Amino acid sequence: MKNIDYVYLCRVIGNLSGVPIRIYRGKEMIFRHSIVDLPADPMRAFAEEILAVESHIGYFITPYFHYYGVVNSGEYKIVIGPSIQTKSSDQTLKELAFRCDVPADEREDFIAGMKSINPLPLDSILQILCTMNYIMNGEKLGLSDIRIYDPEQRELTEKMETERANQDYGAAAESEDGQRAVHNTLAIEQTILNFVRRGDTSALKKWVESIPAVREGILASDQLRQVKNTFIVTATLVSRAAIRGGMDVGDALSRSDAYIRKCELLHDLERIANLQYHMIFDYTEEVERLRLGKTPTKLVFDVTNYIHHHLSEPITTEEIAGALYLSRSRLSVKFRKETGEKLVDFILKEKTEEAKRLLRYTDKSAAAISAYLGFSSQSHFSRVFKKYADCLPNEYRKRRPV
Repeated sequence: MKNIDYVYLCRVIGNLSGVPIRIYRGKEMIFRHSIVDLPADPMRAFAEEILAVESHIGYFITPYFHYYGVVNSGEYKIVIGPSIQTKSSDQTLKELAFRCDVPADEREDFIAGMKSINPLPLDSILQILCTMNYIMNGEKLGLSDIRIYDPEQRELTEKMETERANQDYGAAAESEDGQRAVHNTLAIEQTILNFVRRGDTSALKKWVESIPAVREGILASDQLRQVKNTFIVTATLVSRAAIRGGMDVGDALSRSDAYIRKCELLHDLERIANLQYHMIFDYTEEVERLRLGKTPTKLVFDVTNYIHHHLSEPITTEEIAGALYLSRSRLSVKFRKETGEKLVDFILKEKTEEAKRLLRYTDKSAAAISAYLGFSSQSHFSRVFKKYADCLPNEYRKRRPV
């Protein structure tokens, strides 16, 4: 196993898999190979977390459900990825390009390159890692031997209050006299789905604080399989509720598929419960963003979905009207009649909400966020932000929660 030609090994693996691959010596990348032309390495946005994997074999799944595999041997680290099983939306890839500091004039090339990466199941990536690990470390490992290393999931555990999640979605509850609680999942299920459909996150949070004990139906004899099956059922129901709440069908179903795949990779009941908790809130928050007023119309849903799919572009009324097969004047009048506000104001409010999220969860400058969201200038962005957020972008960032 000595005198391994790492460059040759990675070039062959990269050519066979169609997935970018890199060699690190310590924290320094000394080789990168990709048959896909990318103006920036997509790993850049999550390099710190990926490079923190220290076991011989490990992997990291990003919030976009892209995954990276890692093999460690002595001072060398090989990273392969990203790959994904489902197609990423243009808006998702635009946000990734933004986080990787891809220049605006190279953004389309980055998106095209990402779409050209060969989609592989995570199990295939892990099989490649096992092969490389045998060559590099002399270990004969299989998929069942690979320890899950998912820092992003660990962060979710902390943020989404795992203890409460375990209580919410525990397999069963024992009463004081030792008798099992009644089978009450139907009422709870309907309550959750109603929260999702309405996009009512505040009510969902309050309800979670006093949720009754749950006894799930028996879906499998194995406890881990039981919890995963319950997760799959929940993902299916919640995604359908979100669609009824106005979420785009493709977005809802692809997100459900991604969550189910992530669940299947977990082997810890606590993490699965936490991921389920996060998934329900994710859908509810998305529907909440889509809804305007208590009874939004189909037009409002269509307009909002269009805006959310084009947040990083300079959205105009004409473009939305064309996408909805309406005239500009007809769209403006109809939207104002149904919502009570001008369409241009609604567009800028949505962009302001996205700017708040980026200011809160990234370290990108106000200038970079302004350019990413399609504003003509930073001064224009600041004026809009001030109008709809009652403060300037940098002031908002200073007072964000730590």
